[in-house]
Amino acid sequence: MQGFAGKVAVVTGAGSGIGQALAIELGRSGAHVAISDVDAEGLATTEERLKAIGAQVKSDRLDVTEREAFQLYADGVAEHFGKVNQIYNNAGIAFTGDIEISQYKDIERVMDVDFWGVVNGTKSFLPHLIASGDGHVVNISSVFGLFAVPGQGAYNAAKFAVRGFTEALRQEMTLAKHPVKVTCVHPGGIKTAIARNATAAEGVDASEMAQTFDKKLASTTPEKAAKIILDGVRKNKAKVLVGTDAKIFDIVTRTVGAGYQSVLPKIMSKLAPPTH
Repeated sequence: MQGFAGKVAVVTGAGSGIGQALAIELGRSGAHVAISDVDAEGLATTEERLKAIGAQVKSDRLDVTEREAFQLYADGVAEHFGKVNQIYNNAGIAFTGDIEISQYKDIERVMDVDFWGVVNGTKSFLPHLIASGDGHVVNISSVFGLFAVPGQGAYNAAKFAVRGFTEALRQEMTLAKHPVKVTCVHPGGIKTAIARNATAAEGVDASEMAQTFDKKLASTTPEKAAKIILDGVRKNKAKVLVGTDAKIFDIVTRTVGAGYQSVLPKIMSKLAPPTH
C-alpha cells in the first residue's frame, strides 16, 4: 500500500488479530515496524512473519496499562529507529456482563486496557510524532463506540471514551498546527480471538458468548480490516468504519438517534444469550 514506505509505525496488541494484520501489512508496504503485546508467543510469530518479508522490526513485550513502561518504550522506539511517524493503539480486551452483576474490578480492568492503554500510547508517543513532522495517531475504538449494547457496559464505556478522546485530539492538533493527523477506527465483527479470550461476569457462559460472536457477528477478516484501516490512514480520514455491519449501524444511529435503544435489545436477545 502506497504512502507507508520508510515510515516508522508502532502497533500495540500486535500478537494476533487486527494488530498482527496491521503490522504485517505495514511491513509489506515498506514501513519499519515496532510491535508489542503481552502475549509473547503471538508476538514472536508476528516478528517472524515480518522478518520473513524483509521488514525492519523491533519487538517488545509491553503491558499498555503500565504508563511509565510505555513512556520508556516510546523513547526506546524513537532511539532505535531515529524517529516515529505513526502509533496504532490497538491493544484491547473484552468482558461480558450486565452492569448489575459486574464487579468494579472487571469494569476497571477493561477501562485500564481499552481506554487508558490508548491514552498512555497517545501521550507517550505524541512528542515523537510531532517531532517527526509527519505524525499520525490511529486509535482503535469499536462499532460499540458508536452504539451501546446490553451486557457490554464496560466495553461500551471504554470504546465511547476512545472515540471522544480521539475526536478531541484531532481538533487540538489542527488548532495547535501540529503536523499530526488523527484517525478513530470503528471495527465491526472481526474474525479474531478477542471473544474467545474475553472474561465474563460470574454466571455468564463466556464460551457460549464467544461461539455466538464467531458464528453470527464476526464477518470481516483481520487482513481485510487492516487494509481498510491503512487506506483510511493514507487518506487522513477522521473516522474509519470497518465492515458492512459497522457501516449499517453507523447509519442507523445517525438516523434514529437514541431510538436504537428501544430496538436493539430485541435484536440482541435473538443473537446472544442473556448476560446474567
